Amino acid sequence: MKKLINTAMIYMILALVMGVFYREFTKFYQFTGITTLSVTHTHLFILGVFLLLILALFLKDDIHLYQSSLFQKFFILYNISLPFFIVMLVTRGIVEVLNIPLSHSMDAMIAGIAGLSHILLTVSLILYFIILRKKIYSK
Repeated sequence: MKKLINTAMIYMILALVMGVFYREFTKFYQFTGITTLSVTHTHLFILGVFLLLILALFLKDDIHLYQSSLFQKFFILYNISLPFFIVMLVTRGIVEVLNIPLSHSMDAMIAGIAGLSHILLTVSLILYFIILRKKIYSK
């Protein structure tokens, strides 16, 4: 339980930092267009903070599920894939704000790595729902 709360707090701090970074970075470069940097703040809050806090509420009475290998797999995969996903959002956003010309292969590489992070995040979210279903149906 403590691990979930502490991790959610770290993601909250990162979400706040990314909100400030987005605002100041785009202001510094006088960028007024649409960029993926604008969604990093909300993605971190929803996926990093709220999702983990909801899981903490569900698991507060069930120490066995919290200590299960399924939970451990979810937690490790989730905390690899979410930061990986956010890094790719920030990378794409910086490229957009700075208007860096990318070759087709560089653009495809960024898209491919972002796709991998989405796949890993999806697998971890499937594990998340399996954990929630086990909790609900174990009663």
